[in-house]
Amino acid sequence: MNAHFCMVTFKTQKLLPTFILTLILQFQPYLKVSSAFHIAQNSNAAGGVNLPHKILYANGMNETTLPECTTYSVCSKIDTYDKPWVEKQCRCPEHAGECSSSILSNDGHTITDKTRHYKLCEPTRKLPKCRYFRDITWTLVTKGDNLTQQIVHCVCPKDAVAYMIKRQAYTTDDNEVGFKYSFACSPQSRVLCQRKEPCRLFTVKRRTSVTEVNTSTLCQCPRGFQCPSHHTDPGVISGKFYPENMLRTFSGYCV
Repeated sequence: MNAHFCMVTFKTQKLLPTFILTLILQFQPYLKVSSAFHIAQNSNAAGGVNLPHKILYANGMNETTLPECTTYSVCSKIDTYDKPWVEKQCRCPEHAGECSSSILSNDGHTITDKTRHYKLCEPTRKLPKCRYFRDITWTLVTKGDNLTQQIVHCVCPKDAVAYMIKRQAYTTDDNEVGFKYSFACSPQSRVLCQRKEPCRLFTVKRRTSVTEVNTSTLCQCPRGFQCPSHHTDPGVISGKFYPENMLRTFSGYCV
């Protein structure tokens, strides 16, 4: 690898990758997976794509057991990192129709963030555009019943990434402690990787019959090199394991 990588001195860009890395490790343990999640097979996914991907339901085995979605809540989260799988989070109101389970992002109801597709009951065209670092693109609220509600407020600009800027504790109606996480938008880092510096971080969590992977790009590889896109690709080194969360980190290097 070329040792004479260019350095970018713009302070905000240089500090942002480390900031994102720290937040991922802090944020992951708080989103616990309920033991009430069940898995069903679906070979007739809604939304125009007929693929057999796994579907996780909360608190039951069918759509009717889910809570009704509030306005601009994420009804389904589709993970396309490896084999597609769906996590149903709430049920669309009757007037809105069925929540899409399509792996396509051009159905008019999808917010895309890296390898995740967040499906809404409402059309996404009605949402405003977010401003970098200022507007809250979405909030995640954990509840005492182990459900997580994700509400979208605006859409990040193209090629932007979402990062957590605030974590706030609150008390539920049942006097249990919940947490509210706020996310804002950031442009992709243009900082060139230094020698022996990882270009991408993977956090891999084993769940029931599926693997949940979060990725964060830390810097850009120089010309002639590529950053691994999967945690099993060449150039990826296994990192620390967190047994309490069944979580392992991986670092990808320019190859």
